[in-house]
Amino acid sequence: MLFRKRENIASFSDSKLITRFQETGNNIYVGELYKRYMHLVFGVSLKYLKSEETAKDMAMQVFEKLLYKLTDQTVDNFKSWLHVLTKNECLMQLRKEKSRGEQNKVELNGQDFMENEPVMHLNGEEALEEDLSKLEVCIGKLKNEQETCIRLFYLEKKSYQEIELITGFELKKVKSHVQNGRRNLKICVESLREQEA
Repeated sequence: MLFRKRENIASFSDSKLITRFQETGNNIYVGELYKRYMHLVFGVSLKYLKSEETAKDMAMQVFEKLLYKLTDQTVDNFKSWLHVLTKNECLMQLRKEKSRGEQNKVELNGQDFMENEPVMHLNGEEALEEDLSKLEVCIGKLKNEQETCIRLFYLEKKSYQEIELITGFELKKVKSHVQNGRRNLKICVESLREQEA
């Protein structure tokens, strides 16, 4: 799409950049958003992953994720939303690393990571990784509010009240997003299993 006049996108608000991206599909708007918050994404990634190289890789992964997540989602507070997205991506990566590691107690960054996470009843490591990858695909398909609440509730072990504080959703909305998200995840994972059967 050709611009009628040269736009000064650096002066656009976050929400205007998102709207423009959704209207035009032009990655330049997401690029501007990313430029504004790259330090935030890198900082959060470094905090969780403890390695500059891995944090840089994660920063690129988050940018790629933005390109399809922002296509049709309404985001009221981009900075907060991006922080949660980055944190969740880091936790998912750590979880994958744990599933590939020893079956015994695994220590990540000096502390047990998700030691209390319920173990899925699957045979062998390959099956576990396969199931986790299905789960990750399905989580990515959830509506933004459901995805955020599901990740906070199950991956970060937050209570309904904590999620209410983090997201700003009403308590009954948090419960609804978790319940509906869980139902949709179950349907999606079962559907993927049937497709493979």
